[in-house]
Amino acid sequence: MRRIVGLSLGLSTVLLVLPACSAKPTASALPAPSAGPASSGAPSATASKAPSVSPTPPVPKKCAIFPADNVWHADVSKLPVNGKSPAWVKTIGAATHAHPDFGSDFGIPITSVPAGQATAKVRFDYADESDKGGYPIPKNVKIEDGGDAHIILFDSNTCKDYELYAAHRGGDGSWQAGSGAIYDLRSNTLRKSGFTSADAAGLPILPGLVRYDEVAAGHVDHAIRFTVPRTQNTFIWPARHAASSSTDAALPPMGARFRLKSTVDTSHMSKQARIIAEAMKRYGLILADNGSSWFFSGAPDSRWNNEALDDLKSLTGANFEAVDASRLMADPNSGRCK
Repeated sequence: MRRIVGLSLGLSTVLLVLPACSAKPTASALPAPSAGPASSGAPSATASKAPSVSPTPPVPKKCAIFPADNVWHADVSKLPVNGKSPAWVKTIGAATHAHPDFGSDFGIPITSVPAGQATAKVRFDYADESDKGGYPIPKNVKIEDGGDAHIILFDSNTCKDYELYAAHRGGDGSWQAGSGAIYDLRSNTLRKSGFTSADAAGLPILPGLVRYDEVAAGHVDHAIRFTVPRTQNTFIWPARHAASSSTDAALPPMGARFRLKSTVDTSHMSKQARIIAEAMKRYGLILADNGSSWFFSGAPDSRWNNEALDDLKSLTGANFEAVDASRLMADPNSGRCK
């Protein structure tokens, strides 16, 4: 589902006073190292199923997923509507229903890296845009089921996030992937402009995943990763890469930020669905990859109630609007927001 050489898009000068970023990101709940066999989740478009994933404990607070002033934690509920919002929503699908692409037995899995894990060298198809440092891949690593075959490695010892796209292990134990990126979770640094990552937008996947423990705690404090079928051949901050050959201005660019309209009534939803929907109003969604319309991502966990999450399918494209997030930008090469 993706790779085409990216083209950068200039951003306008910012003059207005902006909403504040989230005051403090909550501790994220990510998997502890498992002694069991590898399990997998589902790709962003095909939703293939895998064995149930066990409940997981929270990680140390020192490894919050990016600083509090990072763009993923920005409150976008008061930002003005982007003038291109109607056209973008129309091309994505105004009548198309939203789809939670995760649940008790599918999603994008996260593997916690045990202390002292040896690193593996990975051969990349897009080597010129991939981080070549060693990747600490344990034997029981979880790989997303399907064509995207993402690997997300969370190392709480170093507060780093290692991500691979289209990853697979060869018969000799060596690793091959389409692309890979390494993130320091204590830093706001973005990838080099024009570089892909494990996602077509050149963004990290981990901070955009809905995780069970944050919903159980009653608050999701970050934007959510989502996909659309067709995008422009441009990208906007904080994205770093495009994956399209189309110049159609009616198509959204990678990095476009949307939010659930404040007028949408969520009172009828289950608690799990309502907490996620309210996060969509405050923190929004970030367009990160080509895939199915309004598919948004999360990590699999056996404690998800799939029927409860289905309440989110009552939302349609018409319930969303694009916002002008460029005015949050403090530096085009940084994820820090004003």
